[in-house]
Amino acid sequence: MRRRLAAALIVPALMLTAACGGGDDSAKKKDASASPSDQASQPAAPKPVSDASPMPTVAGDLGKKPTITIPKGDPSGKFVVKTLTAGTGPEVKKNDLAVTKYTGKIWKSGKDLAGSYDKDGVPQVIPAGSQTYIPAFSEAVLGQKVGARVLVVAPPAAAFGAAGKQELGVSGTDNLVFVLDVDSVMPKKVDGTQAAIPSDLPQIKADKEEAATITVPKNDPPKKLVDQVLIEGKGAEVKSGQTVYMQYSGATWKPNEGAAQAKLFDTSWKTGAPFSTQIGQGQVIEGWDKGLVGKKVGSRVLLVIPPEQGYKDKAQGADIPANSTLVFVVDILGAV
Repeated sequence: MRRRLAAALIVPALMLTAACGGGDDSAKKKDASASPSDQASQPAAPKPVSDASPMPTVAGDLGKKPTITIPKGDPSGKFVVKTLTAGTGPEVKKNDLAVTKYTGKIWKSGKDLAGSYDKDGVPQVIPAGSQTYIPAFSEAVLGQKVGARVLVVAPPAAAFGAAGKQELGVSGTDNLVFVLDVDSVMPKKVDGTQAAIPSDLPQIKADKEEAATITVPKNDPPKKLVDQVLIEGKGAEVKSGQTVYMQYSGATWKPNEGAAQAKLFDTSWKTGAPFSTQIGQGQVIEGWDKGLVGKKVGSRVLLVIPPEQGYKDKAQGADIPANSTLVFVVDILGAV
């Protein structure tokens, strides 16, 4: 969701998806992150191999920022995924959400890419084997076990394609080097029995791993922010300034009032991975900052956001008229 949900996304990890652009992520900023559709227009990535020559070397303890040394000479041009340390935890299966810390370099220039171990860096949540993410990440985690450290050498076809990623200083001919530490597997949604919702508030059905169904009642929306916990999580409380990982679906109240099923103007489920943002710091609309700080990880929250805490009198495309009351259902999957 852009701010259109956010003023500025500071999470560098989201810049490592396929290409620039994207859909109407209405609670997030239009940032440098990629749209899933752009990846489909690129040539298919080559099948990864486990080794090639020459290869970078990696030093450093697992769980700390590694030191990557690029060898002299040109890269092989092959897509290499080499397990440096075998994990001992659960295997990452297709479509699992692998929570991964990464470090990266550009082969030719030796330039560092902002990563998880750098200041303000956060883990990257990667849908394993998904075509909506660059293969350098999505294919590299597939089949690994939690606790693994993986070295990746990615030619353009396994990274950002011929377009490159100019905002990162990556050209369309650059080979990239990454080291990925696979920390855990994140659930795709929260579990638990959903609490009853008053009849004058939107009804929510979100029991499957897909976008939620929202039904808006035929009455006027509340004038104040509603932040009702539908499922109480067992994790820590979300603090202002943390990066929060969430699944969400959103609709507007008045255009959907009384309909059997609201038209969603946006949902994180279409991207294949949770949305992440720094919460409580003005990176998202006020209703999100006020409604989600203090909730527990593992919670499902119904947000009904009045216009003054949303987009006010500014329309956000055809599906979000000016002065819209917004309805979101948010699953809080993690916070760091």
